[in-house]
Amino acid sequence: MFATRTGRPVEPRNLYRSFTRVAESAGLRVIRLHDARHGTATLLTAAGVAPRVEMEILGHSQISITMDAYTHVVQDTQREAMSHMDRLLRRRRIRE
Repeated sequence: MFATRTGRPVEPRNLYRSFTRVAESAGLRVIRLHDARHGTATLLTAAGVAPRVEMEILGHSQISITMDAYTHVVQDTQREAMSHMDRLLRRRRIRE
């Protein structure tokens, strides 16, 4: 929740308008503010933050909401996992 200078809640359209102006002036692609929540969950997961902590940061009532709806797999993380699997399988082949 954001507040105006007078302490009242910011109207969502005014917040989005300000956000859009800042993003454009920084040369960034404009996204929906809600998309930033998905990005936050994804980056926290990639950084190794515990799902329970992510859930609380995002204010979700269930870990499944955070992990199933908000967290996305980063390609580098997926590649790293596949490389790890490749190393494990190669090691096993050498032993056989």
